[in-house]
Amino acid sequence: MIRQFTIATTLTFMLLPLSAQAAEKSVVLDIKNADCVLCPPIVKQSLMRVPGVKAVEIKQATKMSPFMATVTFDDTVATLPALIAAPTDAGYPAKLAN
Repeated sequence: MIRQFTIATTLTFMLLPLSAQAAEKSVVLDIKNADCVLCPPIVKQSLMRVPGVKAVEIKQATKMSPFMATVTFDDTVATLPALIAAPTDAGYPAKLAN
């Protein structure tokens, strides 16, 4: 029983550095051409299909602010170029918001 506990504890400490390397990050993307009712779901769906994406929050465009997508993702799986390419390939050019 003690030996099993020791093995489990050792394995836990060995695997901790691997989980510490993965980081959840968020970026805000400025999305162009998203001016209809169907645009937000299409943009959200395109981003959610990128491996490593955890969540997508859409902010509708107004006269004062552009259409934005906040993307939360695992940076060991998803990359910024992949996040920008997803909505761009769906017809909504994206770039990192300032």
